[in-house]
Amino acid sequence: MQLQSVLLGIDRLSAFVGKTFAWSILVLTFAVVYEIVMRYAFRAPTSWAYDVSYMLYGTLFMMAGAYALSRNGHVRGDFLYRNFKPTTQAKFDLVLYVLFFFPAIFAFMISGWSFAHISFMQNERSVFSPTGPIVWPFKFLIPIVGVLLLLQGVVEVVRCIRCIRTGAWPDRLSDVEELEQKILAAAAEKDPEQLAREIAATGHIPGEKAGDEHTGR
Repeated sequence: MQLQSVLLGIDRLSAFVGKTFAWSILVLTFAVVYEIVMRYAFRAPTSWAYDVSYMLYGTLFMMAGAYALSRNGHVRGDFLYRNFKPTTQAKFDLVLYVLFFFPAIFAFMISGWSFAHISFMQNERSVFSPTGPIVWPFKFLIPIVGVLLLLQGVVEVVRCIRCIRTGAWPDRLSDVEELEQKILAAAAEKDPEQLAREIAATGHIPGEKAGDEHTGR
């Protein structure tokens, strides 16, 4: 039980980071809209919008990585995977983590740190605009993201090992579920035609509960 608390604690850390940096999408939206209005309505394009937009988008994309991993939300070709038993799924995941995920993350962290350090030592500035804002703070996000992904990856490996031993996936925090996953889960419990009629009549999936955060695979 104590180990499970640690796993969920790291899930919460990944979620906190991802949700915090998700607010950057509002700033990104404002910057893009402002640039469009100034460019086409007043013929006065900004000198900073391009730099701000790619830095904010990169920040949003990178800092959400560990959050997506904690929610099992990365895209996979699971038309076969979803039909495997949990232990078989865990074995596949474990092999892929060891062979591909961790080597890639270590390379990402090492090269990212070198990349950011060189940028800092040179006080690197953007070459895409006349104002030339500094870019090394943005580049230092690369090794930070690597650490967060490494930490969450260790959690996922522990989950794989526990699933192999027990035959069932440990609980994970979940606040977003794909509609397809909900329908498949509901279809496994009742006749698909009956399920379709209930969805058509009520407008939602039977048994679906409102909630911000719960545990589940």
